[in-house]
Amino acid sequence: MKSTAIRKKPASSGPKLLPVSEETRRWSALLESELLSWPGVIAKRMFGLRALYRGKRIFAALPNSRGFGPDAPLLLKFDPMPPSVMKRAENDTRLRANSPGKGWFSFTLASDTDLHDALEWLSQAYESAKQGKAS
Repeated sequence: MKSTAIRKKPASSGPKLLPVSEETRRWSALLESELLSWPGVIAKRMFGLRALYRGKRIFAALPNSRGFGPDAPLLLKFDPMPPSVMKRAENDTRLRANSPGKGWFSFTLASDTDLHDALEWLSQAYESAKQGKAS
């Protein structure tokens, strides 16, 4: 007779996505609204995040209902990050490398005043997506 034992799925080795605050949702909605006005940008749902694409290339992900960690940073894709941008990134303590994978960086918003800088970083990632290879 065949065994009918149910096998449990192995625990995920990826980062755990946590619920985000209403403030984080508001910031993400404001940023998404602006980004969708840029040429060629579309947004898709992705694991509680909003993935942003320039054509077929992903360049960012905003926390929507879930995010990475308690501060729920937005995610930026640079593959690779241009040297001129890297120099600026090294001086911004809100930007961290090695988020969910290769080429990803996280930017932590702490207040409304960080939205301007977040848009600057998103703009850099958007421009990088124009130059880079499809992800």
